[in-house]
Amino acid sequence: MAGHSKWAQIKRQKGAADAQRGQLFTKLAKEITVAAKQGGPDPAANFRLRLAVQKAKENNMPAENIQRAIARASGGGEGAEIQEVTYEGYGPAGTAVIVEAATDNRNRTVAEVRNVFQRAGGSLGEAGSVAWNFETRGLITVAVDGHDPDELALKAIDAGAEDVREADRELEVLTAPADLERVKKALEDAGVTIVSAETARVPKTTVALSEKDAVQMLRLAEKLEALDDVQKVYFNAEIGDEVFAAYSSA
Repeated sequence: MAGHSKWAQIKRQKGAADAQRGQLFTKLAKEITVAAKQGGPDPAANFRLRLAVQKAKENNMPAENIQRAIARASGGGEGAEIQEVTYEGYGPAGTAVIVEAATDNRNRTVAEVRNVFQRAGGSLGEAGSVAWNFETRGLITVAVDGHDPDELALKAIDAGAEDVREADRELEVLTAPADLERVKKALEDAGVTIVSAETARVPKTTVALSEKDAVQMLRLAEKLEALDDVQKVYFNAEIGDEVFAAYSSA
């Protein structure tokens, strides 16, 4: 999962540009709408919605945009109905890739996703082709911030985490999905800086890539996430730190 954390860092760096803020707000609004549709419009009773609203606020999304996105879940907002859809495919060297999207037009989205895969030398697979190699886990990324990583790891385990993995200047805390909120709150109460908290698809097995294939995989992931309808991209590639460093500075 260290690759997931480093890829997340790259996305945060590249996503900070004002030119991308409009697209970011669109993606955040879709996540809010889907979360409200699935679990109800009250954030107090819907953890996924609470996470989505919190992320929107952290990215300075206006409150009225958040409320419109919640209203859209019950048909009270503008636009066509937003649906959640998942695509599975293959990247360089047989890397397994899962693409989560939120769309009001499935035909448009699948065509765009297939085109990106094909241009990157990959291919879109059938449902179930790679999903078996991923499991849904709670994932909390915490900042080390000069603390002893071992002490932070112990705090996470004491809070109920299943596993803790070091990744650069951050720690990845893995939990059962149902324990995500409880562990997150315990860490916050202990004074730990939370970088992000989400449910994520964690690969059961990984594929080590050459430098060339690793760069190609990162380009594929970035192009997929640049699509308006795509919310998250997961892959099971092992990518070296030097490749991440070079790619983030490109």
